[in-house]
Amino acid sequence: MPKAPPPLDVTQLALPISLLRTRELVMERFRPLLLARGVTEQQWRVLRVLEEVKSADASTVADHACLMLPSLTRIIRTLSDAGWVDSHKDPEDGRRTLLEITSDGRAFLADAAHESAAIYNEIEAAIGPDTLETLQTLLVTVRRALKETD
Repeated sequence: MPKAPPPLDVTQLALPISLLRTRELVMERFRPLLLARGVTEQQWRVLRVLEEVKSADASTVADHACLMLPSLTRIIRTLSDAGWVDSHKDPEDGRRTLLEITSDGRAFLADAAHESAAIYNEIEAAIGPDTLETLQTLLVTVRRALKETD
């Protein structure tokens, strides 16, 4: 028989709150890196996504960066003004605009890569590599399971 969920007044055990608290603890370690480089968490995520996907439309970037499309529009404007993101019409579908990270954007990420990796290493050292791997696997499992039921 499945285990009963915790009572509503036990917020420490509520899944949404537990995930938020964990996210905040992780982000506390990254915020000094971002602050020192003058970018927001959302801008950082967009740059990371564009580095990974190379070229994508706004909807894809918003989805991968966990952003609402209206927020992405403002973020792209800021990143474009900084010279880190470029946009152009999709050659296969002129109605679509594609976003790409620029060489300056890649250089910006490369400059932060060592410090970012050090933060990841600190987190891994604190919780252990096996726990980190298990956590990542479980989070992917949850995302896939919940997406499948939509």
